[in-house]
Amino acid sequence: MSARDEDGTLLETAPADQATPERRRGPRPVVLLPLVLFFALAGVFLYQLLSGHDPKEIPSVLVGKSAPMTVLPALAGATLPNGQPVPGLDLSGPGDGRPVLVNVFASWCAPCRDEHPLLMQLAKDERFRLVAINYKDKPDNALGFLQNLGNPYAAIGVDQKGAATIDWGVYGVPETFLVAPDGEILYKQTGPFTPEAIRTGLMPAVERALQREPKARTPTS
Repeated sequence: MSARDEDGTLLETAPADQATPERRRGPRPVVLLPLVLFFALAGVFLYQLLSGHDPKEIPSVLVGKSAPMTVLPALAGATLPNGQPVPGLDLSGPGDGRPVLVNVFASWCAPCRDEHPLLMQLAKDERFRLVAINYKDKPDNALGFLQNLGNPYAAIGVDQKGAATIDWGVYGVPETFLVAPDGEILYKQTGPFTPEAIRTGLMPAVERALQREPKARTPTS
């Protein structure tokens, strides 16, 4: 195929089917990327659905392992029902021989407020000891939180910088761990407790903890 320029000179041009060979190429990889990501995510969701696994249930690598021997200062001003100051958290020893329920909470955490009435009920169960780690909170705010809603905790450790909770693998609040007298973590609740979670998750774990043979606690680093 030919054409003429402004001076009338004959110019040779490529055939129409050869002029733009890039048009006949397939879609570029960048164009396909969103489609690939879509099908990958769809595959994950389909697997979760068909496997029967609850997507909200996040397993903890610490379950079955020794709990960190956490020692944290007390929340100043917090009191027990008898008016005595609430002690700080000390998980470095065997305790009183009962399982320990460690709840990680903060006054700025809305789900913590939602689950708090259930913690007040759990505090009445004398088969275990309910304690807390106050996570990245202002002490005055944490104290006001407990004064308004009640204090279910036998001990409270202040982790204002969030350093201690790193050892527990905490990435959100609330989270709760059931620790056997020998220091092994038997159960973890991710997110706020619900009546169903307590009935089907925590209480069976408490029963298992009470039926365990006493063991020597294995130290953690």
